Amino acid sequence: MFSSFKSLMLVAAALFSSLVSAADYQAGKEYLVLDNPVAVMQDGKIHVEEAFWYGCPHCFHLEPQLEAWRKTLPADVDFEGVPAMFGKAWITHAQLYYTADALGVLDKVHKEIFESIHLKKVMLLRPDDQKAFLVEKAGVTPDEFDKAYNSFTVKSRMKRGDQRIRAFQINGVPALIVNGKYVVNASTAGSQEAMIDVVDFLIEKERAGN
Repeated sequence: MFSSFKSLMLVAAALFSSLVSAADYQAGKEYLVLDNPVAVMQDGKIHVEEAFWYGCPHCFHLEPQLEAWRKTLPADVDFEGVPAMFGKAWITHAQLYYTADALGVLDKVHKEIFESIHLKKVMLLRPDDQKAFLVEKAGVTPDEFDKAYNSFTVKSRMKRGDQRIRAFQINGVPALIVNGKYVVNASTAGSQEAMIDVVDFLIEKERAGN
């Protein structure tokens, strides 16, 4: 009986602590507010975007946490990655991301791209290496890759993605942007682990119309 009561008290204390922490999240501290919000699709959903780079070790370490979190998102929240292009390697990896997405195989290979770069040290910086990777891992044909890789769709999405990253006014990754208004990174949140907690708080804030 005492053990059960003690367990309930511990759970209650944890919940209270969580609520207090969330209530303490403040603009300019745990998250940044963009002076000029970036437009998102007006579809009734709350949009969360991740600015990332496949070559970034911090993005690689955050990915498992993000993957688990994405599976729990309610229907009114949309998540999308936006590859940052702060250098030549970043641009090459962004083209791989958008090519995989255009071919409909991004969900199948997104995690494996990270693992190839960070665990196997296969950097996927040459188009031929990227082609071989998608042929092997996703079953696309070389011709399908070539058409998508150099397509107007992929080049246009790269341009729009770069414009969004610049509008987010970030200079590092990973960063999470909520509804084009709020930017959360490990520095503001206090840790990578805390980033999603702050994003959840901001999702509720947007849902409530605050």
